[in-house]
Amino acid sequence: MIRFAQLLLAGTMLVPAPALAAEVLADVPADAAFDADPSGTVIVVTGTADGYRPVDANAIKTPTPLVDVPQTITVLTREQLDDQAITQLGDALRYVPGVVLGQGEGHRDQITLRGQSTTADFYLDGLRDDTQYYRSLYNIERVEVLKGANALLFGRGGGGGVINRVSKTPDLGRTKGGADINVDSFGAFALAADLNQPLTEQVAGRLNATYEEFDNHRQNFEGRFIGVNPTLAFEPGDATRIELSYNYDDDRRTTDRGVPSLGGKPLTGYDDTFFGTEALNLATVKAHIAQARVDHDLADNLSFNVLGQYTHTDKLYGNVFASGAVNTATNTVPLTGYQSGNVRDSWVGQANLVWTGSTGGIGHTLLAGVEAANQDTLSTRRNSNNATVALAERIVMPAFAFGALVTNSKTDVRTLSAYVQDQVELAPFLQLVAGVRFDEFRISGRNAINGVAAQRTDRKWSPRFGVVLKPRKEMSFYGSFTRSFLPQSGDQFGALDATQATLAPEQFENLEAGMKWDITPALAFTAAAYRLERDNSRFNNPVTGLPELSGKTRTKGIELSLAGRVLPDLQMSVGYTLQEGEVRSSTTAAPAGRKLAQLPRHQFAAWSRYDITKQIGVGLGVTHQSKSFTTISNAVTLPAFTRVDAAVFYDISDRFSVQLNVENLTDTDYFPSAHTDNNISTGEPINARVSIKAKF
Repeated sequence: MIRFAQLLLAGTMLVPAPALAAEVLADVPADAAFDADPSGTVIVVTGTADGYRPVDANAIKTPTPLVDVPQTITVLTREQLDDQAITQLGDALRYVPGVVLGQGEGHRDQITLRGQSTTADFYLDGLRDDTQYYRSLYNIERVEVLKGANALLFGRGGGGGVINRVSKTPDLGRTKGGADINVDSFGAFALAADLNQPLTEQVAGRLNATYEEFDNHRQNFEGRFIGVNPTLAFEPGDATRIELSYNYDDDRRTTDRGVPSLGGKPLTGYDDTFFGTEALNLATVKAHIAQARVDHDLADNLSFNVLGQYTHTDKLYGNVFASGAVNTATNTVPLTGYQSGNVRDSWVGQANLVWTGSTGGIGHTLLAGVEAANQDTLSTRRNSNNATVALAERIVMPAFAFGALVTNSKTDVRTLSAYVQDQVELAPFLQLVAGVRFDEFRISGRNAINGVAAQRTDRKWSPRFGVVLKPRKEMSFYGSFTRSFLPQSGDQFGALDATQATLAPEQFENLEAGMKWDITPALAFTAAAYRLERDNSRFNNPVTGLPELSGKTRTKGIELSLAGRVLPDLQMSVGYTLQEGEVRSSTTAAPAGRKLAQLPRHQFAAWSRYDITKQIGVGLGVTHQSKSFTTISNAVTLPAFTRVDAAVFYDISDRFSVQLNVENLTDTDYFPSAHTDNNISTGEPINARVSIKAKF
């Protein structure tokens, strides 16, 4: 760790900051505001981002610059998302090193962060959004990725990190709007509109809406998405802002679980082949999300906010998929399937008090908050018959049908939490961050099929501690310790049986040291080294199928990133991660030494945009992922791959523009993600997307 800190310090000499600052400031918008600190550092105040360069993060809950946060945070700005022509969250996260996309059984967002797989660590405006579905970005201003254990701010889970989407909100200052239409070479297309309208001097409304149809290289794949998000904002006085929003998502698409394996690798030569049925491989979800937020300044240095959210999601999906590897002797593939339903109602309320000030010459940014949540879930499952089919470019499918209910479970989750954190400035060059969260987590469940009922209550303390050294205002070196937990009924809490009710929660402990440097007001560099320990991991016994509470895992790595405007006409977002993870205790499911699933040792992602003239620009993106294992069995390997993307931008006028995005420019054959050893996604071949945009 000492050697790593020395390397970080040496890196501060690589770029002549004053010269770059002069070049960058020459390209700052004319309406930007400026400020200067006593050291002469110029600070551009343009909101939450300047192009690809993030300034702050909604999820940290305090008005703290990213350079002062002892944690790795990656922010994808709206401008970068637009330049990449991205409409879905999963596609955006491909450009965040350290985030590995999971297949999610073809019906949900699923990621691995620092070696920890999750379907639940997703948030919308800082509030939990954990239902299993695909998330659109049509109404999102930016995406924040907070890495490491995050229980103090978010509660259970978040062992490897969390993903927070920040919504677009009304602007009381002016009428503005935009529309976007795009179509790709597979025939997929998307329509989106964004309208902001002041209604009075104190009230404004904003409406975002989209309609999208899906298509790709896979046989029989299709789908569509409808999204509508009206929002109102009220400012009855200078000190108060009230926001009300409603979000409706309606998603319908083919459930596709990719190809099986052959000889410890993904099956090749069948990238288009669909191992399912059109009639049964279907996922539908309707999500309703209502939010309310009140922000109020009690004094110049004292404020509070109150947030509330209600969500109702109704989801049903069916799968027929490969249940084993290709049998080379008979040239056949075994298939199985199931259908699952999920209806969830969630309430969450949160209140935060933030005070900035000093006591005895020592500065403080104090956060105190409480949160209460109530989540009811009804889960059902029906299994299908099994079959074996001959391997062919287009599978001849036998009859499949879903049988009687095998699961009909209702779970109730109640949480009550309180947390406090203080960012203490002992001197201009030294800050301490310390805090703790208490969670009471109650879960009860009952399966109507067998009448089995169980319940459990856990009370957990989650501490956080960090030290920040600041040799210069725009530079910091930090070290931090955080702890998080996850109850043993899985991250979705769709069922609780008698065995799960006896198991203590999983625990995550994250140690991290790093450096942050705002090279210029529009360009930020970060570097970090981390070690993440996970205890009480649960593996299923391969003989009994029952969970065993004896797993210990460790992940460690180094993360580097550079984001912002390198030159007046060149913006970049670049990141690299070196990581490894393994099981450190033996069970019959996973002996010590097994490598963690879907954790490539090397990950690299870079996206850049260069404006040749005021009207014409070009973009180039590269993502690389070294080989990894599909599951903890370590029996099947996902090969390494490198994908190249490109773009051309043309501004026809101040109001109209057109852009061309080409994905997989070199037509690389690759396998980006998996769910099991025999459900492996195939990457799309070269394809192009044309977008036409209008704004006023």
